[in-house]
Amino acid sequence: MKTFLLQFFTWWSGQTLGTRFHTWRNGEFVGEDEFGNKYYRTRGGRKDPALGIERRWVIYNGEAEASMTPPGWNGWLHHTVDVPPTQEDYKPRDWQKPHKPNFTGTPKAYRPAGSTLASGRRPPATGDYQAWSPGS
Repeated sequence: MKTFLLQFFTWWSGQTLGTRFHTWRNGEFVGEDEFGNKYYRTRGGRKDPALGIERRWVIYNGEAEASMTPPGWNGWLHHTVDVPPTQEDYKPRDWQKPHKPNFTGTPKAYRPAGSTLASGRRPPATGDYQAWSPGS
């Protein structure tokens, strides 16, 4: 019952009933990423008459957060590549870092030294700058 109510009233925690129905009726499962997100396209790769290309979408595992889409799947969703990561032999490059979620607005957010939100005391001004004043 809880799952039904969440799907009926919220869009940020997984899929809504409308998305579930649309996916059941028109969707074709393409693959799943390491976070449990599921990827779909229009059945048979059919082109959408309004877009002129096939529709591709993701159903997030948990909160709908776009930063939880890995780079390979992001490229496929945005039609940058035609082949989904499940159908290619993709090896990440040495310089590619593993995914980290977006911590903005959370206690884990990055707070550089001198930030008013950082822990500790802000260092005093050292006078190494010239203050601007109007008319000068």
